[in-house]
Amino acid sequence: MANEGVIVLTDANFQEEVIKSSLPVFVDFWAVWCGPCKMMAAVVDELAKEYAGQIKICQLNVDENPATAGQYKIMSIPSFLFFKDGKVKDQLIGAVPKQKLKAKVAEFLV
Repeated sequence: MANEGVIVLTDANFQEEVIKSSLPVFVDFWAVWCGPCKMMAAVVDELAKEYAGQIKICQLNVDENPATAGQYKIMSIPSFLFFKDGKVKDQLIGAVPKQKLKAKVAEFLV
């Protein structure tokens, strides 16, 4: 589902792309069958364009990558986790307005 500017995460590359990242990282946990996830995909794409070079915008398909989804106890999707210095600093769950996501991203750019 990821488009240009959105990094596709897997169980294999999660450590490198997220935990070791020098930039803050926004991770969208989603699945193909999830209606709200599809609604949020366009917003995630827009954020990737707006914040290119400032924060990594990533997506992880929970069905294809159950180890990482399980590690972070993802029970509801979409779930948005915000990482800084390799640690989860915040989380939003469900379809949320773009402005709410933008405000949360802005907190991590300070």
